[in-house]
Amino acid sequence: MLQKFVHLHVHTEYSLLDGANRIKDLIRRTKELGMDSIAITDHGVMYGVVDFYKEAVNNGIKPILGCEIYTAKGSRFDKQGGWDSDPGHMVLLAKNNTGYKNLMKIVSIGFTEGFYYKPRVDMEVLEKYSEGLIAMSACLSGDIPKAILNNNYEKAKELALKLNSIFGQDNFYLELQMNGIEEQNIVNQQLIKLSRETGIPLVATNDAHYLRREDARAHEILLCIQTGKSINDEDRMRFSSDDFYIKSPEEMISLFRNIPEAISNTVRIADMCNVELEFNKLHLPKFDVPDGKDPFEYLRALCYEGFERIYGKDNRDEEKINRLEYELSVIKQMGYVDYFLIVSDFIRYAKEKGIMVGPGRGSAAGSFVAYCLGITNIDPLKYNLLFERFLNPERISMPDIDIDFCFERRQEVIDYVVEKYGKDRVAQIITFGTMAARAVIRDVGRALDISYGEVDAIAKMIPFQIGMSIEKAMELNPELRQRYNDDERVKELIDTAKLLEGMPRHASTHAAGVVISREPLTEYVPLQRSEDSITTQFPMGILEELGLLKMDFLGLRTLTVIRDAVALIKKNHNIDVKIDELQMDDPNVFKLIGEGRTAGVFQLESAGMTQFMKELQPASLEDIIAGISLYRPGPMDQIPRYLRNKNNPELVKYDHPLLENILNVTYGCMVYQEQVMQIVRDLAGYSMGRSDLVRRAMAKKKVSIMEQERKNFIYGIDDDNGNIIVKGAVRNGVDEETANKIFDEMMDFASYAFNKSHAAAYAVIAYQTAWLKCYYPVEFIAALLNSFMGSSDKISQYVHECRKLGIEVLPPDINESDVRFTVVNGKIRFGLAAVKNVGENAVRSIIDERNINGNYKSFRNFLERVDGKDVNKRCIESLIKSGAFDSMGVYRSRLMNAYEKMMEGISSQRKKSMEGQLSIFDMALNTEDGKKDEKHQLYPEDEDIYPDIPEYSQKILLSMEKEMLGLYISGHPLSEFEKEFSEVVTLYSKDMVSDADENGEVITVEGNKGLKDGMTVTVGGIITSRKTKTTKNNNLMAFVTLEDLYGTMEIIVFPAVLERFSNLLEVENIVLIKGSISIKEEEQPKIICEEVRPLRKEDGANPLKRKVVKLYLRVDDNIDNELMESIICMLKFFGGNTPVCLYNESQKKIKVLERDCWVSLNDTVINELKLLIGEENVKVS
Repeated sequence: MLQKFVHLHVHTEYSLLDGANRIKDLIRRTKELGMDSIAITDHGVMYGVVDFYKEAVNNGIKPILGCEIYTAKGSRFDKQGGWDSDPGHMVLLAKNNTGYKNLMKIVSIGFTEGFYYKPRVDMEVLEKYSEGLIAMSACLSGDIPKAILNNNYEKAKELALKLNSIFGQDNFYLELQMNGIEEQNIVNQQLIKLSRETGIPLVATNDAHYLRREDARAHEILLCIQTGKSINDEDRMRFSSDDFYIKSPEEMISLFRNIPEAISNTVRIADMCNVELEFNKLHLPKFDVPDGKDPFEYLRALCYEGFERIYGKDNRDEEKINRLEYELSVIKQMGYVDYFLIVSDFIRYAKEKGIMVGPGRGSAAGSFVAYCLGITNIDPLKYNLLFERFLNPERISMPDIDIDFCFERRQEVIDYVVEKYGKDRVAQIITFGTMAARAVIRDVGRALDISYGEVDAIAKMIPFQIGMSIEKAMELNPELRQRYNDDERVKELIDTAKLLEGMPRHASTHAAGVVISREPLTEYVPLQRSEDSITTQFPMGILEELGLLKMDFLGLRTLTVIRDAVALIKKNHNIDVKIDELQMDDPNVFKLIGEGRTAGVFQLESAGMTQFMKELQPASLEDIIAGISLYRPGPMDQIPRYLRNKNNPELVKYDHPLLENILNVTYGCMVYQEQVMQIVRDLAGYSMGRSDLVRRAMAKKKVSIMEQERKNFIYGIDDDNGNIIVKGAVRNGVDEETANKIFDEMMDFASYAFNKSHAAAYAVIAYQTAWLKCYYPVEFIAALLNSFMGSSDKISQYVHECRKLGIEVLPPDINESDVRFTVVNGKIRFGLAAVKNVGENAVRSIIDERNINGNYKSFRNFLERVDGKDVNKRCIESLIKSGAFDSMGVYRSRLMNAYEKMMEGISSQRKKSMEGQLSIFDMALNTEDGKKDEKHQLYPEDEDIYPDIPEYSQKILLSMEKEMLGLYISGHPLSEFEKEFSEVVTLYSKDMVSDADENGEVITVEGNKGLKDGMTVTVGGIITSRKTKTTKNNNLMAFVTLEDLYGTMEIIVFPAVLERFSNLLEVENIVLIKGSISIKEEEQPKIICEEVRPLRKEDGANPLKRKVVKLYLRVDDNIDNELMESIICMLKFFGGNTPVCLYNESQKKIKVLERDCWVSLNDTVINELKLLIGEENVKVS
């Protein structure tokens, strides 16, 4: 059957928070309606064109690639408020690949040159890049419809003729729509008239923003989310009808029955549009090899140069040489010689410029070539890391070398790459934030005007875990299903959220991704400007499919800390620490880790990981590698067995002797992906390349593929001639039952197995930071403090660590402090930049004057010498409060009362000196004997200046420090309660501070020390702020900031609880709060308050006056030692304040276990224990 109609104006989910057509659903609906072509025309962007293209082609639908661009009223460079902020619209469709490339250029220019509220282009751009494009006059926001609605038909006609001239005959169309809007009817009539007068053809579209008519309501809610309005707001943005959906050909033909050519032209245009995208053809830049050398021979020479530097000139170890030559051959065969030269070059540049580079990251650490080139700094042969995990000759894919750089200097490396390869060939990469299950519930709830409390309750019924969907949550949670079935509002909330779930919400710049191209990037990908950088409009995965070189340039804060610590060590001890040359076998370093002294140690400082290290007692880098790999959801289940086997080697059992060489390093447990690859290689004779393919397939758990692979693993593979391709386990001496068992274990394990190469590289950084803390703790923590200068919680945490280590932290001092934290005689001195309200210019001015003319002799001397423009009243007040002038010997109270008057006096004298009356710098007061008074220049004695008042109380002084420094230095109001807190508090602020991940981004605390959303906790501290808010029901709720010894946390107090405990929730009260933890995406965790009690010394260890909860475990006399060890191991792993009792049923005796076996009570530990000893044997009472 011939195509009747084609939709040519369609907005997908990539018209962010406007289009509600998911690409997959859109293509499916297109097929259902009997259409074989459809266009994508998102607003101003091409984010979705490749996904759209692939989905359409895979379903036998012809994709028409386009964009609804924005047009400037004049020049794209004009940016006049109120005029240029309201651009026109125009639809462009690519006829061919030339048109597609021109469309990418037009869209890119809109962002890079014409952006003003929207990405705009002008006639100049359209004239230059019109080849291969079809243009349509767009919706009511198009320039021609706007002119018509402004009663300026002649302008509309002039513009239409101009565009027809630009795009050429039959390449420009006047767009008609039938959507029930009165203004559209007026425009349609005039467009038909215009067509008859000019011969410019008509085309019918429907500006489809959603799939079906009944989706109009969900689209309205999507617009509310975009604009921050609710569905009940009268002034909200809305469409004037519910006609903007994917109508059937029959509907469109009926609507345009009087203008049939507008329908037939849609088919005509579709027939003209034939774009074919090319995938998996590499467009790698060429590396400029010096002196015209052959690139491969140059790469090989660089590798051997590095080999000799690492192992010595005379080392010709056959295993190493063979590995190097093998890897080089694969790199050459796969066409990645230039890739390695490019990476090696910018790594070399970074190191030459003193920019810290990480030891490696990801699977690249398994490459011996990368090690010899200096790209990585961990020997893959020493730690049995596999090249094929990185680059597999049997699976054509781009290599992926991600590099960690110093957090502060990463951009310098990117700038070098831009300079070397050209600004038009290098860009950063876009990424999309999507509406995840919980987040979309909250978004839709706000738009529907449902109360925060109710929406929050629904959102929390959705389990907090990766890959969780609303649909899955409905299956898992009976209460959620019940609410859905019983409450119409909840039903609408969930139904609408499901329609929008997973759609992109916003675009941002990938934290690390950079793309480098041989040709200008707009030959392959549209670009846009994001803040100060140019980014691609296609995300990372699509760029790789298009054959573009993608790399991750990551800024790792820890590398900056290491750099700063090494510099401080050099300054204070004149020792050059070669951090990359450390021997990874120092028992003192492992002792520090095993004792749990891991605050500040990379990857090991979270509460749960610290406890794990105490149980693990690492004695080698291999132990640290395993620890990093195991401490994650999934592999955590292996921890008790791993610890038991490590501590009792005689318990290690191997299902087959061939497994011993593979699993002995992890005490018989499967931990790494590389171990799966080695097992199928050694037991069944797979090639290393094929073993990587099997590992990938196992991780995806595709049943049909895995069952075939099971047969291959057990019995092998022969070709048609009987030649053995894969030997198989049975032919290799493994019996069938054992082979099946091993395969099952690999299957269970493969989906959460960790990449050992990545863990090894990060274990090296963990060791380096532990070494620095072990031998140079003062310099190391000073570097940490400088790194977290803007985070008062982290500063507070590390200052507390200083106290534990006996390191004195000194307040800022006007004569001793530098800009940042410094080390002085084994103590850490606060930097002036850490003082609130003291800006960069002020600090620089203070220190420069001090460096030139010496220390400030008095407070007055300071005021006379500094520049009053930079060092203003607010700045000086902050310095006084922080204690920066305490060494001058004048009470802060007196300085606070006198400084303004003194500043005014100095200012007055400066004015007089400028008028020639007096020079405050050149003149000094004379004493009675005619000698100059060198102490004072302008004023009588200090005693006459400062009021005779006592110093502030300790409480006020501490409060001032807290205000200006973000923490207490000279003391802490909670110090006297430390013992009480340790006995009753189950959660501290440091446990809630989200760790920075390896990219420096904030990650969730979920899983840290077993924390789960909704679990009950007790926190304690001093209330430092309280803000009240009126709810929609006219009740008061409060947001309280609670500070403990480590930092702060936010407490949410709902109306009913506030009414009961309002008097206790006052600023400066020291309280204990019982509540539940609330963990949301991209937010710091909060505590939902349930009960409040004051903390007094006489309250002892039970100030909440509640029954002490205990965990009871039922055991019998016959419990075997192995099981008992597993129980004790698990209890210690989840260490906390809840007593654990063993109940011996046969003896009817209860034994309270030692304090180090008490637990932090939560669902995780309870469920793990139930799995271990049976549900009926675990009880909380």
